[in-house]
Amino acid sequence: MFNQFKTLGIVSLLMLAGYGLDAQQVKPDNTGANKRDRDATASTADKQPNTRSDLETTQEIRRALVADKSLSTSAHNVKIVTQGGHVTLRGPVKTQAEKHLVETKAAEIAGATNVTSRLLITSTTHSTAHKQ
Repeated sequence: MFNQFKTLGIVSLLMLAGYGLDAQQVKPDNTGANKRDRDATASTADKQPNTRSDLETTQEIRRALVADKSLSTSAHNVKIVTQGGHVTLRGPVKTQAEKHLVETKAAEIAGATNVTSRLLITSTTHSTAHKQ
């Protein structure tokens, strides 16, 4: 019987210790991005037209990003919105070099004058994103 209480006590302590760690973790905050995306002029994924040329441009850029294994998962998953041949890139990337590489790949496909970058560089030491 004592062993059962001892086991229950240890499990309870471990659960409480784990709870304390969860409470200290930084929670993600997308408030700024959400406010920005409410702007009627913002290029967001829901505004991607279904024209063949725009869809093909988006698909080609996505393929180029995913094929580059040097890019982070964040860079592989940036939002790509093509409207009338103009591409808008949004989302976080890890470094300035990665940001430049994503922008370059998009420009190679859509043309340099047809790409607007709204990519954010995320710091590995901070939980906030910095607009570049």
